[in-house]
Amino acid sequence: MKDVDMLKNHYQDMVKAHSPRNHVVRNSFRAFWVGGTFCAIGEWFNHFYLYHGLNTTQSTSATTISMILIASVLTALNLYDKIGNYAGAGSIVPITGFANSMVSAAMEYKKEGFIYGMGSKMFTISGPVIVFGTIGSIIVGIIYYIL
Repeated sequence: MKDVDMLKNHYQDMVKAHSPRNHVVRNSFRAFWVGGTFCAIGEWFNHFYLYHGLNTTQSTSATTISMILIASVLTALNLYDKIGNYAGAGSIVPITGFANSMVSAAMEYKKEGFIYGMGSKMFTISGPVIVFGTIGSIIVGIIYYIL
């Protein structure tokens, strides 16, 4: 019994020695400033479109399209992955992260053709998000209607 306890302690010491260090403060700071920068760029686009005569609804739509375009181009140039490796969760701001997941899946399967490759595999990662987001919104809508 004593040997088993000694082996467990030795194993725990080995795990601690070889496990990578978790830099919570550094990673949180990176996620905060990169995600905040994405949001600030989105706000800049929104104000830019409002300044140039679009109404609020049109400006919001144009901003969304601009952010999707930027994320798609960064993904195609393989820069979004580098941003994601640096920023972690800060790179998955909803619009840009969603665009990245769709474009990266489409790029991965483009060799299989437009229909069986890009068309069918594009929603591999983002499909569950769409499904469960829709189900969640229906449940919230029913609860809202009842209350």
